[in-house]
Amino acid sequence: MTEKRVLREEANKGFSIQELIVVAVLLAAGTVLKLFVGSVINFFGMKPNFIIASYCLAILLVRPKLIGCLIIGILAGAICQFLPGTPWLNLISELLGAAAMFFMIRIPFRFGKLDLNPLLSTFVSTVISGGSFVVCLLAFMGADTSSMVAYIPIVLGTAAIGSVIVQLLYLPLKKVLKR
Repeated sequence: MTEKRVLREEANKGFSIQELIVVAVLLAAGTVLKLFVGSVINFFGMKPNFIIASYCLAILLVRPKLIGCLIIGILAGAICQFLPGTPWLNLISELLGAAAMFFMIRIPFRFGKLDLNPLLSTFVSTVISGGSFVVCLLAFMGADTSSMVAYIPIVLGTAAIGSVIVQLLYLPLKKVLKR
């Protein structure tokens, strides 16, 4: 007697090599841009946070599961520890920003052929990341609540700049990566 053949599909657990390379290259590019270009570009106190933009772009291109997005957020927060700024707070804010990106990319924002998901998802994720950074600054560093109001236009401006950057880069990178 012959036994019935069963085709088993193995679940994809984790990132493929190509996805790891995409995430690594984008985070590296975001780090270099934040170090060099971010210190030069300054629109009334608002400058692009290229690390947030890079992990938002990576999540858009790779479309990982929630755990993958959280890992990308933790990596981005860890990278921020080596850059000038407030230590440790980015671990929380980038984790929350990446989690927000995971949920936002599942909401369709299409208007005909125009896909505004990169723009809107990155904007919301950056606001969540920046907002949580400010809340953590207030909670853990004892910052003055009245001075925290000054961060609102900075977070919104940074979100606007980063979301435009991601929207402009998303389609060309998607075509190059054939995704």
